[in-house]
Amino acid sequence: MADLGMNERAWRLVQRLVDAAAELRVASRTLEGGALIVDAGVEVPGGLAAGRLLARICMGGLGHVSYVTLDLGGENWPGVQVWTDHPHASCMASQYAGWAINPEGFFAMGSGPLRAKARVERELFDKLECREDAARGVLVLEGRALPSDAVASWVAGKAGLSMAAIAFVVAPTASLAGAVQIVARSIETGLHKMDAVGFDVRRVVSGIGTAPLPPVARSDLRAIGLTNDCILYGGQARYVVHAADDELEALALRLPSSTSPDYGVPFYDTFKRYNHDFYKIDPLLFSPAEVWLTSASTGRTFHAGHVNVDVLRASLFDGLS
Repeated sequence: MADLGMNERAWRLVQRLVDAAAELRVASRTLEGGALIVDAGVEVPGGLAAGRLLARICMGGLGHVSYVTLDLGGENWPGVQVWTDHPHASCMASQYAGWAINPEGFFAMGSGPLRAKARVERELFDKLECREDAARGVLVLEGRALPSDAVASWVAGKAGLSMAAIAFVVAPTASLAGAVQIVARSIETGLHKMDAVGFDVRRVVSGIGTAPLPPVARSDLRAIGLTNDCILYGGQARYVVHAADDELEALALRLPSSTSPDYGVPFYDTFKRYNHDFYKIDPLLFSPAEVWLTSASTGRTFHAGHVNVDVLRASLFDGLS
């Protein structure tokens, strides 16, 4: 696959955060070792504008993100729409939070285009045939701890870059910017499930998706529930795919979150049932509520799944935030 310059695209977006820090309610600083840190919600408020940029950074500058009004169950809901013409690169090689940043004393899941430079998730990147030979890179962290020089040094070593060539953007789950970048994953979750069931995501030509925007939760643990539910029960994703009609018809039936045995209750309740252990939850739960697959050759479209407004209301508005 051609090098699409995702890290350079993302770096320019990070610079926009830095240049408009007061307007966007973010803060930046440079560590002693030279790494750039942008706080989008830990010690500062952040906000919707910062969240939109954060989502675009997660997608390596190849995703387009906007706020929309969604009609769900006859009601108007605020939502996030995202689309890309480079889905396997922008979503799987960049946006997917697949890199565990776990030097001693620190943990966060990393997303963003630095993943395509570091290629720590070797099995995934070998399948994607995606590599970036970037001179500098951007990593997005979901959490409440800002990285130290020790963390920056660990990441730089894995990525083969100097610390001064790395930018971190950090937002907690229970923040406006953090919530936006998570629910902007309506396309990515569907692609990840395609990969999990054995479909080659390089055959996906384009994707567009929406998900409702949750209220800010009172804790990061609650926020994990709200943001996941927005995709599992309110996410809608449409893909154009190079595949035969019979293959797409079969694939569509396997993609929605409703195919999982863990489907049907707010994610926070499921998380509690498994003692807050993500790895005990059925991995095939994590996908949009509703999908459409269109053949790039025949134009036929196959649909599966449905939005579940009852579970959304129970999660977002029945005292659980």
